[in-house]
Amino acid sequence: MPPFLFLILLFELYQRLTIMSLMNRDIQKIAIVRLSALGDIVNSAFVLQFIRQNYPHATITWIVEESFAAVLKNAKYLDTIQTVNLKKIKKEKSFSQLSQLKEEYKKLKSIADFDIVIDMQGLIKSALVARILGKNTHGFDKHSTRESFAALFYKTATNIAYEENVISRNAKVIADTLNIPITQEMVENKEPVFNITTNFSLQKEKKNIVFVIGASWPSKIYPKEKVANICNALEEESYIIWGNQKEYEDALWICEHSKYAKMAPKLSLDELVSFISHMDLLIGNDTGPTHMAWAQNIPSITLLGPTTTRMIGQTSKNIGIKSASQVNILKINKNDFSIQTIDEQNIINQVKELLNYGL
Repeated sequence: MPPFLFLILLFELYQRLTIMSLMNRDIQKIAIVRLSALGDIVNSAFVLQFIRQNYPHATITWIVEESFAAVLKNAKYLDTIQTVNLKKIKKEKSFSQLSQLKEEYKKLKSIADFDIVIDMQGLIKSALVARILGKNTHGFDKHSTRESFAALFYKTATNIAYEENVISRNAKVIADTLNIPITQEMVENKEPVFNITTNFSLQKEKKNIVFVIGASWPSKIYPKEKVANICNALEEESYIIWGNQKEYEDALWICEHSKYAKMAPKLSLDELVSFISHMDLLIGNDTGPTHMAWAQNIPSITLLGPTTTRMIGQTSKNIGIKSASQVNILKINKNDFSIQTIDEQNIINQVKELLNYGL
């Protein structure tokens, strides 16, 4: 056997033995590091139910950027939330940055008594946070993330191609760390991830469909004109979600051009989860609120241009419609506006199939 191959096998054996030794310990305190962003947090939170099934008495803490903490407020099986402000600190002047970073370090160090720390993000900053929280850290190995140096901060690591679906990656890193089964079938049959905290009175004569029209990049946004056309073709009760002034103006335009469209109320993050949970179907761009439908087991259609179905949880009732453009997942082209070419009729046909129109 070549020496290099022997070393690889020896290292893999070491990793397995280390994981087994961790699992033989009495794990009482688990920390999950997933700092941002909204959609990624939503697509990660489903693991909580599988952790709780296998570690019913463990305390689970989630480390998250303060600006996204609200979405975890009603996550099932999560015991505590610890916030950080790294994004905010990054925008400060250099002297202020050092002072605030020191405070963040002290805050994390004060709770650093976890039996296992799992970095689900795989960035250098999230790996550093994980390492501050404890020595028994687990994350993605250097071949499985865009920032390979992050792997230096983990005691054990998971190998799964970066190009793999994000839901599969999230399931595997948890399954490897805690030595628990999380199969595709289990994920598809998951219970809703978030508690419903607000009730909304909706009409029952028609289907209630919600449209998510915003996104973090302009190239992820489906044209408002086509959204209005879809509302008119479906003739159902269509709610348009908005979050900022531009989205409000676009939502207002859609409502002015379709008698079947109406403005959704202004919603907080936890209210947004509840609102989406009341719907028969969601249609939206590749963005956080769209992923909430999958998390809550609500049928959904995600429209994709510069990104791919790698980014979504796909099931028989949660589907993606991708434009014809080619995507390099390792180097996303934010100037790919091909989402604008997705045909309305394709979306309409998928809606009718999902809602059992008899086609």
